[in-house]
Amino acid sequence: MDIICSPAGIVNPYRPGQGIMDIVSAGFKHISLDLDMCCSSYELEHFGEPEPEREGEAENDLSLRRRGVKREFEPISENPGEMRRFFKKLTEGCGGRLDIPLALAPYLPRDTKREDIERKNSENRGPEGRDILEALGEIDREAISYCGSLGCRHLVVRPICFRGGEEDLWRVNRDFYLGLAGAARENGVKILLANQYVLRNGHAVRGVCSDGEQAARWVDRLNQEAGGELFGFCMDVGVCSLCGQDMYEFACELGTRVEAVIYRDCDGLQEGSMLPFTAACHGQPRTDWLSLIRGLRQCGFDGWILLNMFDTAASFSPLLRPQLMSLARACGEYFKWQLEIENVLKKYDAIVLFGAGNMCRNYMKCYGEAYPPLFTCDNNKNIWGTDFCGLEVRPPEALRNLPDNCGVLICNIYYREIEEQLKSMGIEHVEFFNDEYMPTFHFDRLRGV
Repeated sequence: MDIICSPAGIVNPYRPGQGIMDIVSAGFKHISLDLDMCCSSYELEHFGEPEPEREGEAENDLSLRRRGVKREFEPISENPGEMRRFFKKLTEGCGGRLDIPLALAPYLPRDTKREDIERKNSENRGPEGRDILEALGEIDREAISYCGSLGCRHLVVRPICFRGGEEDLWRVNRDFYLGLAGAARENGVKILLANQYVLRNGHAVRGVCSDGEQAARWVDRLNQEAGGELFGFCMDVGVCSLCGQDMYEFACELGTRVEAVIYRDCDGLQEGSMLPFTAACHGQPRTDWLSLIRGLRQCGFDGWILLNMFDTAASFSPLLRPQLMSLARACGEYFKWQLEIENVLKKYDAIVLFGAGNMCRNYMKCYGEAYPPLFTCDNNKNIWGTDFCGLEVRPPEALRNLPDNCGVLICNIYYREIEEQLKSMGIEHVEFFNDEYMPTFHFDRLRGV
């Protein structure tokens, strides 16, 4: 399991040097390739239409500004090979410093009005009479080939959404995805579906693959018909939050099919890509991180954590970008640590706790049987020699005589203060324990401890 940083809002593809430097300096080792940076939803929605004649219309979209004003690149929807030239400076700037393990393909708007998704007689066609699905297929096959040349092994290709029944949605998406299977196999790239929402009268409602059972069924059927493990799933936290989904249930239904998770915060009202924990009201997060962490732990997730904070990064001054990137890296490491908490416990031959309060109590309820501590200790001399949750409470000095390969887990919110105390005593193998995202809920907290 490792962390990927999306370059969206951070890296200017025309002058990528400073953005890449900020990402590398923050300690990231992986970056995603967000292909919609060169082919936006707006461009795809208007594929086949005449070029905008007025500059004001071109200003509505970055890709159209390139088409109508700069003309530095041909439209990707008409010439998919241009994406390589578009990202040339960015990928060269990453060389030797940042790996690119995952990419995201362009996609249609959530409220697409295109008629040629199902109807083949639409007049809204592009060059050589191609409809939008044919154009998307060519773009995605080129994206798969490009990923293969970069050593990028995962490409997120969002399902096609339109107004139709489940059988119609499956039929269109089945043909579309299986049309990519040959290129995926040839280039060693795995295609990841992702949960979607659609807009109905301005409101976000659950779309294709937002039901865990449906998503799991689609992935399994595609792999069966493709004759190999060519398809997996990418869980988009922002979409889950926007649709009010139970992420624990969603992750459990998908199980090991989940190979990547897009971490992004939003206000629950409209789509956004904010740094985790920044969408909050009255001190409470808008995203149900507890449900997400519990679900990913339950399904044994061991894939990629993709941080997408486009809106947060784009709104910050470039002068503050280095500090923001350091915070983003810390957030990613925090989620990774929460998901791998049992790996911390497994690496020691013995465990000792520091703290005799609620956090110690929750450790014993959730992990005490599987990873029983030798004892716990506390700075409160009034409880030394007593029993707490089946553990003897000893003074900190008892930590000087620990067996080899014994981990000390700080079970107290004053982590840094206690860590400094233990290090001054020469204690090694100090770890933090945190009960914010426990496997079960414990509301009957002790008072005065």
